[in-house]
Amino acid sequence: MRNYTMLSLVKRYVSTSTWLIFATVLALICANSPLKEWYFGLWQHEVSLSFGDFNFFSHNGHPFTFAQLINDFLMAIFFLSVGLEIKREIMAGELSSWRKAILPIIGACGGMLVPVIIFRLCCPADADMLRGCAIPMATDIAFSLGVLAMFGKRVPLGLKIFLATLAVADDLGGIVVIALFYTSTIDTFFLAISAACVVAMIAGNYFHVRSKVFYLVWGIILWYSMLNSGIHATIAGVIAAFCIPASLSHGTGYYIERIRRNISEFPIIEVTDKKHTVVLNSDQRQLLKSIESASDHLISPLQKLEDDLSEFINYIIIPLFAFANAGVDVSGFALT
Repeated sequence: MRNYTMLSLVKRYVSTSTWLIFATVLALICANSPLKEWYFGLWQHEVSLSFGDFNFFSHNGHPFTFAQLINDFLMAIFFLSVGLEIKREIMAGELSSWRKAILPIIGACGGMLVPVIIFRLCCPADADMLRGCAIPMATDIAFSLGVLAMFGKRVPLGLKIFLATLAVADDLGGIVVIALFYTSTIDTFFLAISAACVVAMIAGNYFHVRSKVFYLVWGIILWYSMLNSGIHATIAGVIAAFCIPASLSHGTGYYIERIRRNISEFPIIEVTDKKHTVVLNSDQRQLLKSIESASDHLISPLQKLEDDLSEFINYIIIPLFAFANAGVDVSGFALT
């Protein structure tokens, strides 16, 4: 039996990889052409979202640059999606048992260490440069799946599924690295606010709150407080993901029975003339809305949010991240 959960994950990473490779090549062209000055200047433009004297996109009193907006805010949304994937796979997927998880975890360890070693060999021993080692650690799987996609059906399905599972474990390792090595001085006040946000979302999960707005509001506050607490802001996305409900408020049988009952009450409308226009009355529209609502409730908030974010992340966030960070000026490059 095929694992359709992982198949959908494969399709997602392949789509992402295509755009990722394109954005990377474009960034390298811009950084090593007459467009160089425009390219590097673009990321230093300041951005703001102001409410009176308060600027939401600011840190330590300084407004965000375009690069910070991408790396600290948009990537938090990306890590929210990653966290949703990890939670889903831990609960009912390829990471749900140690037997299933051990091989991808071992592969992920190699997938994290080898890119870092290569990065270290190619880059000078500069503290700022070494902070970039997490970039190849996090993007190597996406590039691998992109290369596999070029060979189409000639690549065994099992290899693609293994790489997609490895990607989830690799993402989890990347999150740990960010938490440990990309965290500055801790501000206990904002850290306490972050903890309060997490408690509020966990309580919402416990009391079966399904509203997206509820988790969106607390998630935004969590991101801002973690940004100012000194912990890397992208971690807020992962923490929020693990607070999103993954279960249904009722069993599947409840909703299926509700759908069947509504369908049985819906009258069969015979259309003999193709030009005949059928106009539903208010009762029929209400039955259809009830069926739609019951069908919608068969999908957990976690899976709905993952689906909602998918295209925005694939076609906006990841290409922007690659375009902003992959532009390396190689004019003076030399192996040391």
